[in-house]
Amino acid sequence: MKFEDIEIEEVDFEAMLEESFKKSESKSDLVTGTVVKIDEKDNLAVVDIGGGRDANLNLDEIKDEEENILFKVGDEIEVLNQGRGRISYKAAQARAALNEFIEEYDPEQEYIIEGVVTKKNKGGYVVEVDGLEFFMPRTLSYLSSKIDPIGKKVKAVIVKVDKEKGSVVVSRKELIERDRAKTEEIVSALLENKEPVVGTIKKITSYGMFVDVGGMDGLVHYSQISHKGPVNPSKYFEEGDEVNVVALDYDKKKRHLSLSIKDANPDPWEDIDSIIGVGDTVTATVSNIEPYGVFVDLGEDLEAFLHVSEISWDKNVKHPKDYLINGEEINVEVIEIDKEGRRLRVSLKNLLPKPMDAFTSEYRVGDVVKGEVTSITDFGAFVKVGPVEGLLHNQEISWDKSKNAKSELNVGDEVEVKIIKIDKDAGKISLSKKALEDSPVAAFAQNHKNGSIVTGTVKDKKDFGVFIALDENVDALIRTEDLHPLKFDEIEKGQEIKGVISFIDPNSDRIRVSVKRLERQEEREALEKLNLDQDDSMTLGDAFGDILKK
Repeated sequence: MKFEDIEIEEVDFEAMLEESFKKSESKSDLVTGTVVKIDEKDNLAVVDIGGGRDANLNLDEIKDEEENILFKVGDEIEVLNQGRGRISYKAAQARAALNEFIEEYDPEQEYIIEGVVTKKNKGGYVVEVDGLEFFMPRTLSYLSSKIDPIGKKVKAVIVKVDKEKGSVVVSRKELIERDRAKTEEIVSALLENKEPVVGTIKKITSYGMFVDVGGMDGLVHYSQISHKGPVNPSKYFEEGDEVNVVALDYDKKKRHLSLSIKDANPDPWEDIDSIIGVGDTVTATVSNIEPYGVFVDLGEDLEAFLHVSEISWDKNVKHPKDYLINGEEINVEVIEIDKEGRRLRVSLKNLLPKPMDAFTSEYRVGDVVKGEVTSITDFGAFVKVGPVEGLLHNQEISWDKSKNAKSELNVGDEVEVKIIKIDKDAGKISLSKKALEDSPVAAFAQNHKNGSIVTGTVKDKKDFGVFIALDENVDALIRTEDLHPLKFDEIEKGQEIKGVISFIDPNSDRIRVSVKRLERQEEREALEKLNLDQDDSMTLGDAFGDILKK
């Protein structure tokens, strides 16, 4: 219940007590009677209470836990006369106990009781404590009329004992106001001094911790625990731990005290340059593992992030948990300090031997090696060779350009390849499978050279020219400017084109053909043939004249 729900009535306290006492039993209501009859059929005992009067007593009041009747006919029994022929054995016991308590009551001592509200009357409530019934006036209860108090546990202090009337008055209000005054005193001191004080953790939740400071509980929100940022308190503290805290705020209406642990300790980011620097190697403790990386504790209330890509030189790290475990101590290198964002980044792999160094010490360009296919992409396959991965590009799979990594390979396959390039600075290795096979262009070049006349079938057209097939797996390019007298727009796939080889390089697997040179070459060949057939005295003009006539 909140304090704002409490209703306080202006009531004449003395008059209210008198009204309550008039309706309560007094000491004189206790009488000693004699059991004259036990009627188990009607579940009654008839008791002679003197003066020629008999009264009925419910048998349930004088049975033990095993349903045995505690009295027999002729036994004396002390009961409470409730009037109109009604008596009670249990009420008599409670009254006797209360009378005993009242007789032993020491007004010089303070009695704080804790009981349950069992009854409600016009003046207030009855609070039962270990079988004793105390009266709590409504104005001293601080109980809301909006909520039924029956069954509610309450704590109160005894404020009045009337031995003559056999009544005890208790006040919950007194204790609450004392607590309020104590709270205000504690809060005032905390907020005014702003000095760290020692508190004891009483309870840890997902959103923070409740800490006892001088008898008052305050909440340390999880964002106020560490300069690292929001943290899970259960990972760092246990109930019963002592911590330094400072007060941040107090909501008087809600009685909510906000505390901070981080503000009670120095902020490492204010002097970060003197604590750590880029390039430093530090020992860290793994505190949290996520799929995308690991958070590590550097001490000094500092936390850093180790990205998954900085864990190992192996590019196929699937999850950091395969490499690290929570609580493990590791050495890392500081690679970034973001003062404004209060973020630190570290690297583990920078302190590990570089696989490329080990690779280049063992392998060279031109070496033929075996490796395992680790992944396949649209542009090729990655093959693990020793400690590193190399790229086997689609164009290096086979001389047959219709073949690629997806059609020819599977992850886990062992392949033999040739190292064709090593870029140590970039950490890249290029591999080739087709380099281990005979080149169709090389075979073609054994029977053809620059100036050879060839015929090919159009395979493809690009803006820069036309590709023709000269032989199986042997293609050549006719650049647009070399197509004359053919017209680019009129050329179709499957069309045969005759031309002259203008460039052939088996090492690069490239051939270029020119149609334009074909006409000139045919003219030159015709001229050479004519020169052989004609007399040595024939002039150049005669030779060309005969050609022109034709």
